[in-house]
Amino acid sequence: MLTLKFTRRLFTAKMRISYNIIFSTFFLVQFFFSQLTTAQVDSFKEIRVLSQNYPDSAITLVKKHYAKAINDRDLLLQGNCLQTIGWLCVNQGHYAQAQDYYFQADRIYTQLNAKQALGSNWSDIGELNIFNKQHQLAKEYFNKALQTFKSENDRNGEASVLGNMGHLFEKEGHYDSAFVYQKQALAIYREQTNRNGEAKIHENLGSIYEDLGKYDSAYVHFEKARNLYQETQDNYGRIVVINNMGDIFRKTNKYPESIQLTQLAFRLAENLGDVYQMASTTKDLSKTYALSGQMDSAYFYAERSRKLVLELYSVDGARHTAFFQALYDMNQKAEEIEELQTNKRINSILLLGTIVVLILLSVLSYVLYSRQKIRIKTQIAESRKQEAERELAEIALKNQLLEDKQLKQELTLKEKELTSHTLNLIRSNQFLEELRDELKALVKDDRRDQKKPMQRLVQQINEHITQGIHWKEFMGTFERVHHSFFEKLIKLFPDLTAADMRLIALLKINLNNTDIAILLGISQDSLRVARHRLRKKLKLEQGEDLAGYLLSIS
Repeated sequence: MLTLKFTRRLFTAKMRISYNIIFSTFFLVQFFFSQLTTAQVDSFKEIRVLSQNYPDSAITLVKKHYAKAINDRDLLLQGNCLQTIGWLCVNQGHYAQAQDYYFQADRIYTQLNAKQALGSNWSDIGELNIFNKQHQLAKEYFNKALQTFKSENDRNGEASVLGNMGHLFEKEGHYDSAFVYQKQALAIYREQTNRNGEAKIHENLGSIYEDLGKYDSAYVHFEKARNLYQETQDNYGRIVVINNMGDIFRKTNKYPESIQLTQLAFRLAENLGDVYQMASTTKDLSKTYALSGQMDSAYFYAERSRKLVLELYSVDGARHTAFFQALYDMNQKAEEIEELQTNKRINSILLLGTIVVLILLSVLSYVLYSRQKIRIKTQIAESRKQEAERELAEIALKNQLLEDKQLKQELTLKEKELTSHTLNLIRSNQFLEELRDELKALVKDDRRDQKKPMQRLVQQINEHITQGIHWKEFMGTFERVHHSFFEKLIKLFPDLTAADMRLIALLKINLNNTDIAILLGISQDSLRVARHRLRKKLKLEQGEDLAGYLLSIS
């Protein structure tokens, strides 16, 4: 019994030494491989693949790109770097940091209106919210990403989001919806001949069928995924799928087949140096051997899995330390570059400001000197101009006075002419009235031979009294004396007639009713009626003086 324990201890010690040697060799190979990879990998897609085993190398590459982006002020490249850092943080389980980097990328993409980049970033934020168990928020981001990819006709992006949405529904236990979205994604990937995308969807479908206990369907999809991963040379994908196929055989009690596939997955993981998958496959092998009754092998692989997990924690700890150190260095470097650029901008602005101030001072001195000279010249010219203007003003004033005097004289003459003309008309009408009255008396005489000629003369005198007044000449003279009077009056009272205008003109020159009746050839009664109608047209109140109102209109 003691010999058996000693043998086991010796075996365990040898295994520990062997694993230490393997781990050291693996670490050295990993280091040199990461240096080689750092020199060759450039695209962000390749950086994400690299991060599966070498997150510290991946963050170093991103750091290089980010420094260049800040130095070149390339906003789009900055956004891509920040999004990739967010994804790397998610991959390392640092969700709070990931969200911060995603949101920084979102602000840049929104500023640039980079729709496809926004869609990709929103899809990544949706995946982050699945890990945070914020499923409703994840759906909102997936829907935003899906609409964006559709508007940009990005079919591969659309399929990627549909696959993520299917995965989300699987997490929630809504398997019908999960199938719908996964099959939509599969159809698009086939249309686009995206083999890697197809493989991922088949892997997702296999996982759904496995959850439902439909192991035959699950195996079919896992096998399709394995073939497609092999076609695209995605060895990491192959390891996971082959291990899942081994799980299907174990769950259906096909232990030899399960062991064969799980060992294949282990060898592939060992070749790639994927300690995580090595630990996972050895754990599955331990379970399978235990179920098949091979307890020694079960113990061996359980112990091996335990050691690999310990090594994994050690490697992960070192990687996390290196990852955060690289992340800190990147942020520090970015801040230094930003500060340096800010200082350069400040120095450039100060230098430019100093030059501008000196130029402005020189220009100001020249301008002040020139303005002083111009001011003196201007004052002299202004003085001369004012003198000339004063002389011109005096001449203009004299001319104005002369014109006013002349206008007054003309107006006086016109008024005299109008008065004289009116008086002549009145005398003429008075004479004609007297002559008409005498003729009317003669007409009453019985001498028939004179009666008809005298009646004709009376009629002609009547016509001369009513129509013979030289109204055209009179009105023309009136307009010259009272300029624009009738024009203003017509604007105020547009329904005034020619007869109204004649009566208004005679009232305006302040004639009495007797003279007005004589000039118009009407009786006093007729004149009173005419004045009454005119008052109505002018809308005068009872008791308001007609002549006074007309005189008030200038």
